[in-house]
Amino acid sequence: MEKPVKMKLKKGDDVLVIAGKDRGKRGQVVKVSPTTNRVVVEGVNVVKKATKPNPQTGAEGGMIAKESPIHASNVMLVDKATQKPTRKRPA
Repeated sequence: MEKPVKMKLKKGDDVLVIAGKDRGKRGQVVKVSPTTNRVVVEGVNVVKKATKPNPQTGAEGGMIAKESPIHASNVMLVDKATQKPTRKRPA
């Protein structure tokens, strides 16, 4: 089992994607996973997944779009006061 990493990001933080296919996009952190060092950002790294209909739960089938996690090193915290990317959490 992997050892959890101390994360500098928290749920609700505004971040800027600095690497990958969604570079330049901004969004809010929805979920943080310290064991895998990954974060889920709202509206970033959206993938489409095919689902089958399930009559027991009433779920319809089809294509659903959902955010996939990205590595925490590929995002940068955005300062709420200046709205600029920063390496440090404001005090």
